[in-house]
Amino acid sequence: MSRVERVSRTAEITASDPNRVIIFDTTLRDGEQAPGFSMSAESKLKMAHVLRDLGVDVIEAGFAAASPGDEECIRRVCGEIEGPVFASLSRANEKDIDASFRGLSPAPKSHRRCHVFLATSPIHRSAKLRMSTNEVLATISRTVEYAASMFDDVEFSAEDAFRTEPEFLAEALMAAADAGAQTLNVPDTVGYATPEEVRARFAWLDGIIRPRHADVIFSSHAHNDLGLAVANSLAAVEGGARQIEGAINGIGERAGNASIEETIMALRTRADRYGVTVGAESRHLVRASETLREVTETVIARNKAIVGLNAFAHEAGIHQHGMMADARTYEIMRPEDVGFEGSYFVLGKHSGRHAVGKRAEALGHVLEGQRLADVFAGFKHRADQIGEINDAELTAIIAAVTAQTVADGASAYMDKTYAAAG
Repeated sequence: MSRVERVSRTAEITASDPNRVIIFDTTLRDGEQAPGFSMSAESKLKMAHVLRDLGVDVIEAGFAAASPGDEECIRRVCGEIEGPVFASLSRANEKDIDASFRGLSPAPKSHRRCHVFLATSPIHRSAKLRMSTNEVLATISRTVEYAASMFDDVEFSAEDAFRTEPEFLAEALMAAADAGAQTLNVPDTVGYATPEEVRARFAWLDGIIRPRHADVIFSSHAHNDLGLAVANSLAAVEGGARQIEGAINGIGERAGNASIEETIMALRTRADRYGVTVGAESRHLVRASETLREVTETVIARNKAIVGLNAFAHEAGIHQHGMMADARTYEIMRPEDVGFEGSYFVLGKHSGRHAVGKRAEALGHVLEGQRLADVFAGFKHRADQIGEINDAELTAIIAAVTAQTVADGASAYMDKTYAAAG
């Protein structure tokens, strides 16, 4: 099959909008490989439905050659869900590619992607592959050409790209493009690179390969071993990448992958800097995060960016006062845009009098003057004891202050009466 005859869905997307970033989700493959995140077929299906609703462009449904069960799971996912491109990972051998072809067969032809990978770094070539550079290049050419004879859409990944000699990396990626790969992934497999290195490497590779392969899509697959996965993914976009690979909640091998939710919202919120678009329906991000937590029985930190419980929560009095005046004082995104119902004011020891009065009013209690001062004093005392003050606690504080006020008033009245009688 010639390159001209092969028309993939992702190629159509980038052809119509060169500044569109393809979102490649690997939650069901790289994410699921991580200890503690294994998913059943039913869980993968449930997650895939949410990813479809989220509007990711590519779902890497699994690694077909890993086991007969994984191949069958891929078949079920792409057979029951329509819309995204579905990918299956393959090592650089014909047997793996055949397994990917079988697993992806239920999907429309233009929505099947074979994702072939082979390590290119010196440490991998010597310790794992025991291959020379010429043998690596020959294997890339042979297997990518084989995949391209079966698939309209082929991606090649140079595993451990950022510890590979730059000149050899360019040679390996050129060999893949010559053999028919339309997407060239430059993964930071071990989370070693820094943003400036990533930006420069992608720009350099683009300058070398694009003159011969004008339509090739460069992809970033960053791991988070140094906590730089999202930053490196964004740097790759600055360097010319138009596909970002990652996972919901940033799950994946070791410290995980780039977080899809963080990447999407960074590109949208800072469109002024990156000048690109994404097609995802971001209002499904919280739902995707919650679904993943449910099916894997895991938790995330309260302060997790975008989808964490505290992402749009405010306790400090200064922040709460600013938010009441204009949410833009402390929020750079609308919570509704990622799937939350709205901002959340946490009442605690850092909250101010204004926030306590507003919440009391929402509960039907108008507090002013000395009564507000008394409730606020009781609030502070209780907050020092238990931390967060929920609506029930606040109502109890108000009731106690009201009762005390009534009692004090009655006592003062009796004192006055007795004085007059005496």
